[in-house]
Amino acid sequence: MFIFTSSIGRKFVQAVSGAFLILFLLLHATINFFSVIDSWFTGRYGCVAADDVLFSEGDGLFKLGCDFMSTPVISIMVPVLALGFAVHIIYGIWLSVRNIKARGGVKRYEVASKAATDSWSAKNMCVLGIVILGLIIFHLTGFWAKMQMPELLHIGTFENNPYILLSLVFGKWWMLAIYLIWFVALWFHLVHGFWSMFQTVGWNGTVWFKRVKVIGVIFSTLICLMFVVTAVNAFIQAPNIL
Repeated sequence: MFIFTSSIGRKFVQAVSGAFLILFLLLHATINFFSVIDSWFTGRYGCVAADDVLFSEGDGLFKLGCDFMSTPVISIMVPVLALGFAVHIIYGIWLSVRNIKARGGVKRYEVASKAATDSWSAKNMCVLGIVILGLIIFHLTGFWAKMQMPELLHIGTFENNPYILLSLVFGKWWMLAIYLIWFVALWFHLVHGFWSMFQTVGWNGTVWFKRVKVIGVIFSTLICLMFVVTAVNAFIQAPNIL
């Protein structure tokens, strides 16, 4: 097929799947940041009603956000976004290995512009992708496997208190350190991937390209900053929850 056999087609697959990655991360960063709002503004951090009813009045904002993720529309959308996320990383790794073999040496995959060539993140997208993928698998065992999976597959019991999961994961300083490293890798990956995605679909004019790169830095920083603040806040709040 054209999208798999041509250079343009392969870049298009990465651009489209990259859009899934951005939407997936934006959705999760926003929901997770609700826990920070609970701590700083609503004073309802750790508040979970003693029932399994969605959108209970006794729930904190973060719990309500998690309930929103359990609604039918979102339950369908999230796996689709997650699949695009996985395709983006796995396909990117496959492309990198393929290009290394084709060039007969350890070189990073080819990019079209000198700006990309000068970018550290562009030269290390494969490594960053592997780090991100590895941490995602690790992350799923701490959250998704204990909340959404039991409820979705009706296996075992699911944890109804997302604040406890935040505290269990981020309450350990070494876990917090691992995640902070992950967020840094994610930032580098997003900064390059954002403008590269738009460049692939043709937004590579001199004026718009510069604007897209600036927007990409702002957008990537916002997403990663929300993740970082959520993790640090959970670490601070852990003694009050556990």
